[in-house]
Amino acid sequence: MLDFLYYPVSFVMRLWHELFGALLGPASGLAWALSVVFLVLTVRGLLVRPAWTRMRSARITRALGPQLTALREKHRHDSRRLAEATAALHREHGSSPVAGLGTALLQIPVFVALLHVLRSFNRPGLSFEQNAAIANYAFGPDQVGSFLQARLFGAPLSAWLTMPADQLASFGGAPVAAGAVAAVVVPLAVLAAVCTHLSMRFARVDPSGQPAGVGRVLAAMPWVAPLGVLVGGLFFPVPIALLLCWMTGSLATLVQQLVITRLLDRRPAPVVAAPAPARARARAPRPGAKPVRAGKAGAARR
Repeated sequence: MLDFLYYPVSFVMRLWHELFGALLGPASGLAWALSVVFLVLTVRGLLVRPAWTRMRSARITRALGPQLTALREKHRHDSRRLAEATAALHREHGSSPVAGLGTALLQIPVFVALLHVLRSFNRPGLSFEQNAAIANYAFGPDQVGSFLQARLFGAPLSAWLTMPADQLASFGGAPVAAGAVAAVVVPLAVLAAVCTHLSMRFARVDPSGQPAGVGRVLAAMPWVAPLGVLVGGLFFPVPIALLLCWMTGSLATLVQQLVITRLLDRRPAPVVAAPAPARARARAPRPGAKPVRAGKAGAARR
């Protein structure tokens, strides 16, 4: 269904493996691990520009907060006028409430394709020999077999913490000890959870201006999502390669946010005119009413 994404993703990973394989040897576990890392970095690199646009627009939107609040108060009974006025305000200041949304949505199938390609090296329900005989999109059977035999600190990249002993024994080469798998999986799962927490905590939206239910969800996500990563990595069949992929993606996202924020801090702050005070708005004539001169208004009050 997503072959148009699976093949490019696997091809990019294959190029990185050929590069690192030329330096470290094609069967090197480190070469395969680095190909996973740089595949994720390649995808994240393609999303830098949309991330810049999104964070810049978010900063301008925060500066427009008082004006947006005034517009909501002014047009609280006319949703169409509110939408038009809000769009005009964003256009005036060069921002957009949906900036980068299209590309942000596009990255979802791209990362699904990335995870699918990594999972397809070791298809569930098939033996080691059966998987090693099946091509994985841009990877031929020989390269699939090389990936399955590749080890990182003694643990196969396709292994997970709760993998049964008979499946661990099916990997080629020296016997695989469960302790060797745990020594790689546990630190990776912890690092992936920490990186996920930091990236989400740094990027989260201020829940104070949100409805009560939405605010609670936003406040909880930097804690719930890392817990899911940790539980998944320790108790579910999540291969080492996928944990490495998740940790790299979360760390790259965090670094990207820090760098873009630093660059935006060096730019002049957006200048936004303050909304008219309530007293001034109260003096404005109602629609259809004749304006009253200041002198007459003062005399009328006296």
